[in-house]
Amino acid sequence: MDSPHGGPLAATLHDLQLIFGDRLQAFVAYGHPGAAPSPSVALVHTLTNDDLTACAARASAWHRAGSATPLLLTTDEFAGSLDAFPVEYGEIIDTHRLLFGVNPFAGLSIRADDLRRACEVQVKSHLLHLRENFVECGGRPSAVAALVTDSAPAFALLLRRLAQLDGHPAGSHVDLGAYAGQRPKLDPRVVGDVLALTSGASAAGVDPARLFPGYLAAVEQLSHFIDSWKLA
Repeated sequence: MDSPHGGPLAATLHDLQLIFGDRLQAFVAYGHPGAAPSPSVALVHTLTNDDLTACAARASAWHRAGSATPLLLTTDEFAGSLDAFPVEYGEIIDTHRLLFGVNPFAGLSIRADDLRRACEVQVKSHLLHLRENFVECGGRPSAVAALVTDSAPAFALLLRRLAQLDGHPAGSHVDLGAYAGQRPKLDPRVVGDVLALTSGASAAGVDPARLFPGYLAAVEQLSHFIDSWKLA
């Protein structure tokens, strides 16, 4: 079990223990270490409106400490929603770090069919939102840059899930870039630049605004790919 002592999630865990007492079954961080704000999930035995009110009173303090508002749900709700959120919950299961309690994900797995359908929905949704939001940017480079940067983590997550389903390594940006060029035939340079933005590398030579046309073309190609996708 990892310790949140001194980290951004320490105060969140302390407050959740006070609010839920022995109803707090597990508290996990997830995503890549160092992500800001730090995402987390609290699994509880029961969840009431009073609990939500108590958490709402502490949310601002959590944010100031660098913690995102934790996902709050019961263990049964999580297990019963794997088919509804296979991309998001699969990421939580795969990257979680247990900070309190007993591992709540033991024995849980994502069905490949559920994940494939969810990836198709999210790829096509990603494409539609990129187009719509670009128009709403009104041609302002700063707004386009923010659009590309803000959407990059979702793109990286989709590539990671597709690579895993396809039986390819997905543990690093190098792995994802290799997969993207080999299977969906995306431009590996564009993919590498988009992935770099998820690490805060925009100051290292990546211009998000100028990247948009290539990024959009990559997502369009990914949409075409998933329409006819067959597992390797």
